[in-house]
Amino acid sequence: MKGTILVTYKILCKADLNKKLNLEELLLNEKLAKLIKSEYAKGFRNLTLLADSKESFIKLETLKELHSFEIEKNDFADILVLAEEDASNKKLLKKDCDRVELVNIETVD
Repeated sequence: MKGTILVTYKILCKADLNKKLNLEELLLNEKLAKLIKSEYAKGFRNLTLLADSKESFIKLETLKELHSFEIEKNDFADILVLAEEDASNKKLLKKDCDRVELVNIETVD
């Protein structure tokens, strides 16, 4: 196979936060409901907050810097290993930040 692949990855740490919050559960939180009502419905009474879909969620995660490198298409099977090697060569891996997560794999040619 001819061509290259652009691989994008991020470094994961033990202290990273990655949490999905269901919108319906958030609206049941009294403090949050009160804040939303006071901000968007000031002066109104007897209000209720509803979520349209049970699948609606908010994702709360640690913001990460993305790193990229390019490989030959023949090396597709070894992408994760090559990403770990690239992170190691760039000295991105540290004591509590020793894992790599692939974010995007894009063919260039």
